[in-house]
This record gives sequence, structure tokens and C-alpha cells, in this order.
Amino acid sequence: MFSKTPKEGKYTVAIEKQTSKIPSGVYLTTALTAMAASLALKGFRSRNTALFVGQWAAPLLIMGLYNKLVKVKGHN
Repeated sequence: MFSKTPKEGKYTVAIEKQTSKIPSGVYLTTALTAMAASLALKGFRSRNTALFVGQWAAPLLIMGLYNKLVKVKGHN
């Protein structure tokens, strides 16, 4: 009666189709750039901005990992 694997929504499939065009290295490079920018801002004594920019690295790396998994495993 019911399939065991849920199907993705049309918006999810559309987003994955577009984001899969971005090379995975872009996410890594952007995360490293955010870390370097955070370090530079810390050096310029802009502590709050440095912390804000530094927190971008983790979500960017997670998005890159998700992007890589979609490319390798595909979607429904």
C-alpha cells in the first residue's frame, strides 16, 4: 500500500537540482575564506563581527557535505 521511502517535494527536488550544479570545492573555499576573514577581523579588534563571520564556516561545510551526498547518492 504505502511505499517505505518517502518522496521528496517538488521544491526540494528543484533546490537540489540547482545546488548540485555548484562544485563541492566552492563550499570548502567559502568556509575557509570565512575563517580567514574572521581571523583578520579579530586582528583588527572587531570582536563581534569576527565571531559573526566565523560562525558561517560550520553551516557552509554542512551545506557542502549535503551537496556532495546528493551528488553521490542522488535523490528520490
